[in-house]
Order: sequence, then structure tokens, then C-alpha cells
Amino acid sequence: MVKVYAEIVEKIHKRRPDPATIEGCTQLKPDNYVLGWHTPFNEKGSGFGAATKAMCIGMRYWQPEKLDNLVQVSIESGRMTHNHPTGFLGSLCTALFASYAVQCKPTAEWGRAMLKVVAVAEAYCRKTIRHMSEYQQNWFYFETKWQSYLEERGISQEGQNTPTFPKNYDAEKRDQVYKGWSSEGVGGRRGHDAPMIAYDALLFAGNDWTQLCHHAMFHGGESGATGSIAGCLYGLLYGLANIPKGLYKNLEFRERLEGLAEELYKAANDSKTP
Repeated sequence: MVKVYAEIVEKIHKRRPDPATIEGCTQLKPDNYVLGWHTPFNEKGSGFGAATKAMCIGMRYWQPEKLDNLVQVSIESGRMTHNHPTGFLGSLCTALFASYAVQCKPTAEWGRAMLKVVAVAEAYCRKTIRHMSEYQQNWFYFETKWQSYLEERGISQEGQNTPTFPKNYDAEKRDQVYKGWSSEGVGGRRGHDAPMIAYDALLFAGNDWTQLCHHAMFHGGESGATGSIAGCLYGLLYGLANIPKGLYKNLEFRERLEGLAEELYKAANDSKTP
């Protein structure tokens, strides 16, 4: 992963890359096998970039018995570019949500289940003995925000599987709500609220693609980040049946992506692989 990141960082400048991702990639050491993926703690590394690229990790380690693999790989992937708890816990979150989608786990249970795994993530970080003093100062923000969100939707407790939404949840209201979840008034900019907005859109929309777009992709915040997460999870849950063909028939790199998808599927479902 370090080698791929180091190679790609030279090619993505024309695609409006996330600054934290660029900064993190330039600090990787592909020739150092022992410490190659260790980057410094980054006070500004709380952004959405780690969360938007981790869904494939959840597809790779989707089985419940591979949870430890998912936790370790998603955290290390996140720490390479966003070495801040709000950033790399976003990576863990979207990887978990992808695995839950493949497992066909009821969507209303995802948030609760994810918060339980955060404790596993903390134990793993303690075991690796890196930046724990900095982590401890910033760790609980992610958990607190998510616990508050689940309570707001009425799905924080076991058995609460029917989320509640405001009676008037139009575009203006959603922007107000998303800003409230954010850390600086821009919905979806951070590792906690980019997955949160995507998840909220999934809960509201179900299999309605148009509603998903309205809620996850058309808002005043970082709609590219929230839309990419929501779109990926929607595809895992419902496939392409409800998505207009014009959105993907001429997709850039489509053949390459489909080839990678086949390799990913094979790796994820080959019982001989670790």
C-alpha cells in the first residue's frame, strides 16, 4: 500500500486531491519495510480523505471472523494519510459499513455495531504504541459525535431499528442539520461526519436512488466525499438496478475498475487467503 501511495501521489495533482492525503503520502517511506507506513501525528489530519477510500477494505475483509484484519488494515491505511483519530476512525467506519452491507446486516444496526468496534480499534492503537498521548486528547470526539447522532435518530439502543427524521427534512433543513454535526460548519469535511451524512442518507432513502442523491450528494458541504461513500454502500446493498445507466456506462477507467473488482471479489472469498 505504501508503494502504491508513493507512486500515485505524483499523478493525482490534476484531480483536486485532498491536501492531507498528499502530505501523508509524501511522508511515506516505501524502501523502509519496518517503518515505511509510519507518519507523524497530524493535528490537521481529521479530514474525510481516509474515510472516502476505505470501503474496499471492508469488501476485502467482510466476514465477521476477519474483523481483526479489517480493523488493523483500515486503521493503518487511515493513519498513513490522516494520522488523527477523527481521520482514521472515519476509515474504520466506512470499512465496517461496507462489510456490514456485504453481510446484509440491517442498516439501522450499523452505527451501534461500529461504536462497539471503536473499542477494538483503541486496543489495537495502544498495542502499536504510537502517538497515544496525542490520540487520547482527540479520541472521544468521534465517539461522542456518533453517539449523539444515533440518539438523535432514535437508534442508539439495541432493538431501536426505526430511525426518526424531522417532519420537514428538505434541502434547507438538511444543510442546517449537517452543519450541526460538523466541527466547523461544513458538513462532511471531517472523518466523523462524512460517513455520518452518507449513513443518514442511506437510512432515509432505502433503495430510492434519487432520494439518496438528494440527501448525500446535493448539499452545501463536502458533497463529493459524502456522495462517494453513500454511492458505494448503496451499490453494495442494492446493485445497479435503480441507477440510471448514463451515470456509469461511459465511466472513466471502467474496464480497469471492473478488473480490480473481480480480483477483490476473488481475494475476499478465497478461504485460503489470510
